[in-house]
Amino acid sequence: MATAPEGARDTESRPTFGERVEPDHERVDADAWNDIFVVGDVHGCLAELEALLDRLAVGDDDLVVFVGDLVRKGPDTEGVLDLVRDRPNLRSVRGNNEAKVLRGETGLDLSARNAGFVRSLPVAISWDGALVVHGGVDPRRDLADHEATDLLTMRAPRAADEYEGPLWYDDYDGPPTVLSGHTVHEGPVATDAAVALDTGCVHGGALTAYDWRGGEFVSVPAEETYLPRSDDKIVRPDGGESVFE
Repeated sequence: MATAPEGARDTESRPTFGERVEPDHERVDADAWNDIFVVGDVHGCLAELEALLDRLAVGDDDLVVFVGDLVRKGPDTEGVLDLVRDRPNLRSVRGNNEAKVLRGETGLDLSARNAGFVRSLPVAISWDGALVVHGGVDPRRDLADHEATDLLTMRAPRAADEYEGPLWYDDYDGPPTVLSGHTVHEGPVATDAAVALDTGCVHGGALTAYDWRGGEFVSVPAEETYLPRSDDKIVRPDGGESVFE
């Protein structure tokens, strides 16, 4: 169990970007939903996503927001996109892997409906006190000074080794609370103003959700290692041994 970050109780924080990013910023009315869950990088892991949604007991009046990277690396990108696209209470921001698809860098041949869905994804989703982006933010700059690429790829803006850190959230004190994926972690991380949710499902780790109102993490283990990842590209804040297969 994790304690809800301070930003989860800050109802005055309404993040605003510059004119080039704000059109791709979706604002959500949190009061319209019973519960809000934020889910880490799925990467085509449909079976694990279905298991996580079942474990969360997501109803039609609950909102699920994904941190992006629904696509690539795992076994069923189309199935994941179909599921998220067809349920109005499931929303996602664009991740760096969706951006690669849009730039034609992956060779991934999506159906016309899913290609259009990927093109429609915003780079940020927010509600009072919360901001969901794929990579993170640069704590040295105002949100208005960020470009879309910053939000998709942020990891460790002042580190010599971006996986050793300091990571962006080590210096970020909000508000708002920023929830992100992108950087693979041994386990989820919650600071006073940030939540990191990529726990490497496609690499044999787990798929993790954060219960925004309850302040708890919920995870399901990967069914298998779909794509191995080297230990030096997995963040282990406690310095312990990797539990990835």
